[in-house]
Amino acid sequence: MSLAIIELILVTIVTASMPLILAGIGELIAEKAGVLNLGVEGMMILGASLGFVTAYLTGSALLGSVAALLAGMLGAGVFGVLTIGLGGNQVASGLALTILGLGSANLIGAGYVGHKREAIATMHIPMLSDLPLIGKLIFGQDPFVYLALVLIAGTHWFLYYTRQGLALRAVGENHDSAFALGLKVRRIRFAAVLFGGACAGLAGGYLSLVYTPFWASNMTSGRGWIALALVVFASWKPWRILAGALLFGGASVLQLHAQAASLGLQGQLLTALPYMATIVALVVLSIKDRHAAKAPASLGQPFMGRH
Repeated sequence: MSLAIIELILVTIVTASMPLILAGIGELIAEKAGVLNLGVEGMMILGASLGFVTAYLTGSALLGSVAALLAGMLGAGVFGVLTIGLGGNQVASGLALTILGLGSANLIGAGYVGHKREAIATMHIPMLSDLPLIGKLIFGQDPFVYLALVLIAGTHWFLYYTRQGLALRAVGENHDSAFALGLKVRRIRFAAVLFGGACAGLAGGYLSLVYTPFWASNMTSGRGWIALALVVFASWKPWRILAGALLFGGASVLQLHAQAASLGLQGQLLTALPYMATIVALVVLSIKDRHAAKAPASLGQPFMGRH
């Protein structure tokens, strides 16, 4: 196997992992604040739909990306009002958001099925991008890849090296004690939920603006649920989100090569391979590190205090 083919496979793995990294890091922040948002899939598909439609109509990938981000934040805002403002059940509200997002996205994108546009261009640095094996992998990615890496590093720094991150974690661990110390519990949680929605919207936008790039019904294919699983099995640690997402990307590429090789296995089994491999590997990881896998103590619990 030539270096060029190896490089292509590695680049494809990174590309396949990006939606999970973006959505996973946003959900991690929300859960660290004590909010369980099961509507990641709905926010992702909204971002994919509105992002593609906006980019197609305006001819601007930047505007499409902004629209995807805002679509995710809109869904998250509705969820936040219901659960944080009105004290609604987080599980039921998250599931409702997923159903609402899927239906709305299919309605918005109904007239654009089959339409295509050029994918967001990748970076090209003379000489560096042409290096064997690592050129395109490191210096030839699209802007979303570098944004995802910055988000992971920034999230780690924010959570463990800033007062705001400490406050967010305090709210997630014990919202009553955090409130007694003067922290604005609802404000912190709402901001965390909006951040999670923005990341989920961008993850969906990545699918329709970079990964495919076109709009198709239900194109998220359960990636929102995988992102939720990544947060749990990554023990709520940002860098493990990256590892789990890359594992999923690798399994996705392996599945495509297995189908191309005609191994005689059922197509449905091969399609499920990335999801099964990711969940099994992360379950094993969480078992080995079970003491570090504790969820925030107030996760999923409504806060009824007044500000």
